[in-house]
Amino acid sequence: MRFQILLVFTLIINVVSFATLSIEGSYQGKNLYVQNPEDGDGFGFCATKVTVNGDVMPGGTSSSAFEIDFSLFNIEIGEPVFIVIEHNDGCKPKILNPEVLLPRSTFKVTQMLISPSGKLNWKTTNEQGKLPYIIEQYRWNKWVEVGEVQGKGKTGSGENAYEFQVIPHSGENIVRVAQIDHSGAKKCSQEVKFQSTSAPVEKNPVKVKDVINFTSNGKPVETKYEIYDAYGNIVKKGFGSSVNCENLIKGAYYLNFDNKTEKFFKG
Repeated sequence: MRFQILLVFTLIINVVSFATLSIEGSYQGKNLYVQNPEDGDGFGFCATKVTVNGDVMPGGTSSSAFEIDFSLFNIEIGEPVFIVIEHNDGCKPKILNPEVLLPRSTFKVTQMLISPSGKLNWKTTNEQGKLPYIIEQYRWNKWVEVGEVQGKGKTGSGENAYEFQVIPHSGENIVRVAQIDHSGAKKCSQEVKFQSTSAPVEKNPVKVKDVINFTSNGKPVETKYEIYDAYGNIVKKGFGSSVNCENLIKGAYYLNFDNKTEKFFKG
């Protein structure tokens, strides 16, 4: 009889099932808050255990809401974190502020240099997360994105070094780097300038029919370009020594190329 009772008790334990909820990111100095509903059977609360980077969170989860306090785990700002919340099946806890684990743009540029050929080098400190750097070049009275370099985030040395080859346009070039984090705010570096030795680029023909060609000193040359219609809508953009315009309807257009803007008519 005793054996039968133990057997039944064991079977009841085995049918209880569990699930997990996980989230990862980097510690940005703020704690996570978790909404913890009652268990589906009405006995206790849904979450049963929380681990942070494999370590069990002290204090338990026996409340309708609880805080995951990263200071209990001696985690420094910028370090990666992986949180696992074990919970009963049939219910699910909710993390109320998951965005606090997303990297923020906190970089500080300690050095930024650019050569006459457009070789950009910069060094940074205080990176708390791995966010891409957007390289921007000022032309056509606006900042134009010309490339991207993946950020390294927090490193042992505390200082990161990067480089990027900017394609110069003729005349004075102005360049900067920027990051955009989860908040949507853009953080920009200081600007650096250099004078290009490249000869000015010309377009031809004057009246466009099928193609626009770019030349410098009478020879074909590649340049970044944008074409806008009379209403300000961009219809073509790219990089090359020519642009196929066969599919453009007849009318007036504006062409950005090299460091200038010109109006042309498609015949």
